[in-house]
Amino acid sequence: MELGTFWVTIAFVVDLAFRVIALVVVPRNRRPQTAMAWLLAIFFIPYFGFLAFVAFGSRRLPKKRRDNQLAINTHLRSRSSLLSPGIVVTPENLLDRPEFPRWLSPTVRMNEKLGAMPMVAGNDVSFMTDYRDSIAEMASAIDAAETTVHVEFYIMSYDEVTKEFFAALERAGQRGVIVRVLYDQVASARITGYRELRAELDRLTLSHQAMLPVQPWRGVYQRPDLRNHRKLLVIDSTLAYTGSQNIIEPSYRNPRHKARGLEWLDVMMKVEGPLADSLEALFVSDWYQETGELLTTPSPRAPSGPSQDVCAQVVPSGPAFEGENNLRLFNSLVYGARTRLVLSSPYFVPDESMRYAITTAAERGVEVHLMVSEIADQQLVFYAQRSYYDELLEAGVRIWLYRAPTILHSKFVIIDDAISVIGSSNIDMRSFSLNLEVSVLMASPRVVGELESLYLDYRSHSSELTLAAWRQRPWHARFIEGLARLTATVQ
Repeated sequence: MELGTFWVTIAFVVDLAFRVIALVVVPRNRRPQTAMAWLLAIFFIPYFGFLAFVAFGSRRLPKKRRDNQLAINTHLRSRSSLLSPGIVVTPENLLDRPEFPRWLSPTVRMNEKLGAMPMVAGNDVSFMTDYRDSIAEMASAIDAAETTVHVEFYIMSYDEVTKEFFAALERAGQRGVIVRVLYDQVASARITGYRELRAELDRLTLSHQAMLPVQPWRGVYQRPDLRNHRKLLVIDSTLAYTGSQNIIEPSYRNPRHKARGLEWLDVMMKVEGPLADSLEALFVSDWYQETGELLTTPSPRAPSGPSQDVCAQVVPSGPAFEGENNLRLFNSLVYGARTRLVLSSPYFVPDESMRYAITTAAERGVEVHLMVSEIADQQLVFYAQRSYYDELLEAGVRIWLYRAPTILHSKFVIIDDAISVIGSSNIDMRSFSLNLEVSVLMASPRVVGELESLYLDYRSHSSELTLAAWRQRPWHARFIEGLARLTATVQ
C-alpha cells in the first residue's frame, strides 16, 4: 500500500469512528432535537463539530458543584422544618383556600421537592418599573442596612448610573455592615469597564467573588456558557429585591446600543417578609458554591400585619439541579391556566414541551398574550424566536411587539386572576437548561392586578402582530429564521 493511500485510509477510519461514537454518545440523556442539532454539526463539519461538542456538549456542572447543591438542599430542608406554622403554606393548606386554584397545590409540592424551598406567607410585595429609579432605590435601601447586605447579579458594572449603588456599599462597609457581592464572571467580563468594576470591588470594604469562573489554568472549568443569571439583593435578611434588572446603565455600556438609542426596560420586585429570607437562602447557596463558606442567617420572622398578604415560593433552577425546575414550573402554570395567560419574555425560544403547552392553552380557549420586543440585541436568538411566531399566531396566541428602540427585558407570567411569576428566567432553552435562574411563584390577586397594570402599560407602547402581516415577510427572513432555529437547542 502506497503511503498516500495509507494515510487516506487512516483518515477515513478515524472519521468513521468519530461518527459512530457520536451516534452512540450524543443522543444519550438529551432531547431528540438537541441531539439532532449536535449530530448535524458533527456530520457536516466533522472536526469543528466534534471539538464544539467536547467544549459545549454537556449542560451539567462539575460533580463537585452538583454535590454541593445536594448538600445545600438538605440544609435548606432541615431549616425549613424549623419555620413556624404561621409562615409555611403547605400544599394541603392551599386546598383550603378557595381563592386559589386546586392545581396550585401539587405545583407547590413539586417546586419544594425540586428546589427545597417551601411556600411562605406574610409577604408584602411591590414593583419598581423605572430603570434608574430602581437602582437608586436599592442604593437607598443599602444605606439603611444594619447587619448584612448580600448582592448577586448576572452583570455588574461601575458606571455613571450605578456609582451611587457602589457608594452605598462602601458606606455600609464603613459602618460595620457585612457586605458580600457575587457577579457572573463571563457576563460581567464582556462589559466595557470590567477592570474598573474589579478595581472598585477590591477598593471597597466587602467580600466579593466571581461566579462560575472559567480558569482552566487553575483547574477551574466547566462549559463556559453555563452561567449564573440570577439577580437579587438581600438586606438584613428581611428586605429583598429580585427581577430582571442588572446593575449597569440601561444601554449596557455598548456604543452601538447608544448609537441606536437602545435602552433596556426592566421590572424589579421589592419584598418584605419571610420571602426575603428564602432569597437570602438562595444567596447563601450560591456563596457556598463559590467560596465553600456556609453562612448562617437568622430565622425568618412571623407575619407582622394584615397588609402582608402574598403567599410566595422561590424556585431556583439551573444545571446544578437534576431537573429543569423552571421549565417544569412554567409548564405546570400554562397547563393550569383556565381563562388568561400573559407571558413577558425578551428571549422566547421554548422547548418542544413549552411550545405545545402554550399552543394547547390557546387551542382550548385560554386567552394567551405574548409580550416581546420589536427588536433585539442578540440577532441569532431573535431570529430563532421569530421562527415560532407563525405557529403561535395560528393557534390563537396574541403577540405584542414592544416598539423600538426600547429592549423589553422584563420577565413575568400572569395566570388567571391570582397566580403570577416574576424573576430572572426567560422562556427559552438557555434559561431552562444552561443558566442558574431564580423565579418567584406568587399567589395573590393583588399582585396579579399590579402586574396586569404593568402589562397594559407595556401594551400601550406596543403593536400587535397579526398572522396576515407576519406571512408577508420576505423569503430571506424565513430562511434565516429556519437556520437560527436549528441552533436554538445549543445556543
